[in-house]
Amino acid sequence: MPQIFHQSANVLARFLIVSLVILIFTVSAVAVAYYRSSYSTKVGVTIDQPVPFSHQHHVQVLGVDCRFCHNSVETSKTASLPATEICMKCHSQLWTNANLLAPVRESFENNEPIHWNRVHKLPDFVFFNHSIHVSKGIGCSTCHGRVDRMPLMAKAESLHMQWCLQCHRNPEIFVRPKDQVFEMTYPLEPNPEQAGQQLVETNQIQTRGLTDCQTCHR
Repeated sequence: MPQIFHQSANVLARFLIVSLVILIFTVSAVAVAYYRSSYSTKVGVTIDQPVPFSHQHHVQVLGVDCRFCHNSVETSKTASLPATEICMKCHSQLWTNANLLAPVRESFENNEPIHWNRVHKLPDFVFFNHSIHVSKGIGCSTCHGRVDRMPLMAKAESLHMQWCLQCHRNPEIFVRPKDQVFEMTYPLEPNPEQAGQQLVETNQIQTRGLTDCQTCHR
């Protein structure tokens, strides 16, 4: 029976198979690298805002509590953005003519909200409630990082599902006393297992069901 393919076809077939495998691994590696990169996650990337608000100045230098501006964080799904009236409680007396605060004064005079650009954004299919996390002892800096060290706000964590599951699977590592939730200087190192487990019980965290799909996807 005559040979249909030339002997070199075997070499070519092996080359194509190896090349295909390399291509698949290369594309997968690039996709994973992109998924984890700051270009995709926006971690550490500052977002332009209508007013260059400095958390570092307000929190670290002036000692402003998170709840002064984000006043619904303990009772609502959202932390809320401060109304211009809250800004003007101070800035009607301080830095009243500063150029960088012109958008604040204009917002107050025209009774129109400032359109801040969102820094932390979850997909629409993800349910997240600030109040339940705060009430169970999860600190602001756990998710948002040390905002008291941020001249301009940027994401500190990816907010990817695998990152959230670290806490849902092992809340004893991340939980803290309720009176330390808004404390920026609370140690970020994981709690010792025994101390963390005690806090889980004290804060009445129901660990059963924390990793169920419907907990975050409703």
